[in-house]
Amino acid sequence: MTGYPLSSYKGEKINVSVGNVSFLQDSFTVIAGPCSVESEEQILKTAETVSMLGASILRGGTYKYRKSPYTFSGLEERGVEYLKKASMKASLPSVTEVMSIDKVSYLSKNIDMLQIGSRNMHNTPLLKEIGRTKVPVILKRGYMATIEETLLAAEHIAKEGNQNIVLCERGIRCFDDSLRFTLDLAGAILLKENSKFPVIIDPSHATGKTNLVKPLCLAASAAGLNGVMVEVHPEPRKALSDSDQSLTFDEFADLMDSLSIFTKNKNKITKSVGD
Repeated sequence: MTGYPLSSYKGEKINVSVGNVSFLQDSFTVIAGPCSVESEEQILKTAETVSMLGASILRGGTYKYRKSPYTFSGLEERGVEYLKKASMKASLPSVTEVMSIDKVSYLSKNIDMLQIGSRNMHNTPLLKEIGRTKVPVILKRGYMATIEETLLAAEHIAKEGNQNIVLCERGIRCFDDSLRFTLDLAGAILLKENSKFPVIIDPSHATGKTNLVKPLCLAASAAGLNGVMVEVHPEPRKALSDSDQSLTFDEFADLMDSLSIFTKNKNKITKSVGD
């Protein structure tokens, strides 16, 4: 028996549902929105646009981990209300990060899906609390975590009764400082092969560069992963966080067009090989 019997793949995969969206094993889900919810106008405009362009889930940071105490740390409860309103208006399920146990109940009542960030992947009490809620959760791989450690973190959630888990590769830290982090695509594929949960990537945080987001999204699709989470902002240069990695609306439109074309071509190739 493996050290993660509830999370390991045994011939059957789990389809995680969030509102009217399902992370099906043969589908590709796009989660999009700003790094931080900065204002009601900003999140409403972003939600309307990404919905129109084909996103399935709206993301937005409301409680923020920041390296410096002097940088924007989120609108907190006010941001949650703005995100909830935008989600309902755009008919998109919402996802935001939860950072502490005391916010789990509040957020699970107002947001459709919770996210456990890279820094909290080893926060066992938080993992267990999420496990007791049954709310769908994105579990991000820690930037210094192994594949096994990531699956063991998922096991903490599953052991408490919640198997509505989506695993996310968001980049690992290595010696190369040319990128913010390094996206471990092979690791993401390995996560999918060894677990029964859907696996997505976050190329925005992995690279910190907008020009690398689209090719990595296409790579994720080609690799058979289940989706991507990308940052989109009306005016990235004015963003209060992660401006260098946030896509403009036009760039997001281009990404969605490219994914659509790529998926159709991939299906054609698969069909021709099968014939």
